[in-house]
Amino acid sequence: MKIALDAMGGDFAPDTPIIGAINALKCFPDIELILVGNEPIIKDIFYKKEGSAVEQRVEFLHASQVISMEDPAIDSVRHKKDSSISRCVELVKNGKAEAIVSAGNTGAVVAASTIFLKTLPGISRAGIASVIPTEKNPFILIDSGAIIDSTPENLLDFAIMGSIYSKKILGVSNPRVGLLSIGTENIKGNELTRGAFKLLSKTHLNFVGNIEGRDLFENPVDVVVCDGFVGNVVLKTSESVATAVVRWLKREFTKNPIRILGALLAKGAFDSVKKKTNYEEYGGALLLGIRGTCIIAHGSSTPKAICNAIKVAREALIQKVNHIIIEEIKAHHELVEDQKTSSLPIA
Repeated sequence: MKIALDAMGGDFAPDTPIIGAINALKCFPDIELILVGNEPIIKDIFYKKEGSAVEQRVEFLHASQVISMEDPAIDSVRHKKDSSISRCVELVKNGKAEAIVSAGNTGAVVAASTIFLKTLPGISRAGIASVIPTEKNPFILIDSGAIIDSTPENLLDFAIMGSIYSKKILGVSNPRVGLLSIGTENIKGNELTRGAFKLLSKTHLNFVGNIEGRDLFENPVDVVVCDGFVGNVVLKTSESVATAVVRWLKREFTKNPIRILGALLAKGAFDSVKKKTNYEEYGGALLLGIRGTCIIAHGSSTPKAICNAIKVAREALIQKVNHIIIEEIKAHHELVEDQKTSSLPIA
């Protein structure tokens, strides 16, 4: 399988994406990579980082432009047609690659993917599925920032796609789906969540109803459904809290020798928690609903995170996630039509 990697995307590009790419090629012998970016620069880094051992499974594609994190998403896609992000998407569109991995501008990756690749049959809007760790098992948060204004039908699609991701990538046999709202009762929430609740209640999904913010980590479900505005706030707040707690603990444990000793004794437990909450372990978020496979990695991704993002792309291709989404969406539409027919009055 061939994956296009945005070698210019991320806070530490191009070094970090290239090192992550070399590590992924060593870990997964069944993949090939196309490194997209300023060709002379990325080639030089590739060989300096001992990429010659895997060079037979690497291609380089020159892109003269870079979309920065500050660039407006849609405008940058339109005016920077030779950017590394646009060229990655173009490779998938033309069938020269099966997946995209980028740690670059999230808005630009979403815009380019949805504009040029289009959405899958039956899907009106794509959603970002982020993996959020908890004490026991991670859950899928969808949408975590692809679209700001959603409809109840969009949230229904997110629930179906998130459930498939949970099954096929995380290995959950019967994912519990929760709708993020301000109360567990079905009458709570705004017009969007109340409408989505009605739609989700009619599906064959394992829908457990509304969940509140406090349930995310205290009583987590497997798939949390929300609109992109709320999801992005939840995602960034969770990341910030995790970072802040670690920083607070470090400060407290270094205030006196006794606490330092206690920290040393508890090092194993701290390391375990750190590993669970480390975004590097999960690689990147899958943009679900497009005609292709797209992984959006964290802007501050390390080589390990890039390697794991490529791993997620590989698993999504192996598990044929998009094919299953098409089948599940079609089956749901047929179910809705059957329900409409059965509810018609008998003449």
